[in-house]
Amino acid sequence: MQVAGEFVFQAGRDAVWQLLNDPEVLGRCLPGCEQLVPVAEDRYAAKVRVGLAAVKGTYEGSLAVTDKQAPAAMTLRIDMKGTTGFVAIAGRMLFEAGEPDAPAGGEGGVASTRVAYDWDVKVGGPVAMVGQRVLGGVAKWIIGEFFAAAKAELAARGSAV
Repeated sequence: MQVAGEFVFQAGRDAVWQLLNDPEVLGRCLPGCEQLVPVAEDRYAAKVRVGLAAVKGTYEGSLAVTDKQAPAAMTLRIDMKGTTGFVAIAGRMLFEAGEPDAPAGGEGGVASTRVAYDWDVKVGGPVAMVGQRVLGGVAKWIIGEFFAAAKAELAARGSAV
């Protein structure tokens, strides 16, 4: 199943790139992530608990960030197994800088970054019997939660400066 979309951050491309390449942030933003432990550069052992419909369960496996072209693109690969089956996600994220939003006065403004993603999601085992519609909804919910959490992390970083 293909899952594609985009999310717009109200921050510069470098700030968004740094945010999404910070393993601590990834661990906090990934819904249900209980553990994200570095095993090599840009590679992590992960443990995630999902509590949605028939996808409910604990999954363990790996997360890797590869093919980095800072700050323009990277590939994300997640391979997880649990008692309800397996999930394999692989795909590209593109970081595109936007024009600053001009305030009412016309000068300055906040830069934006559009993160477009296109991921191939494979599911097997008992969880695969749920059906594409339910799995697609779960995938979109997880992605939405991830990006919403990343947006909150970015806002917290901005207020800490």
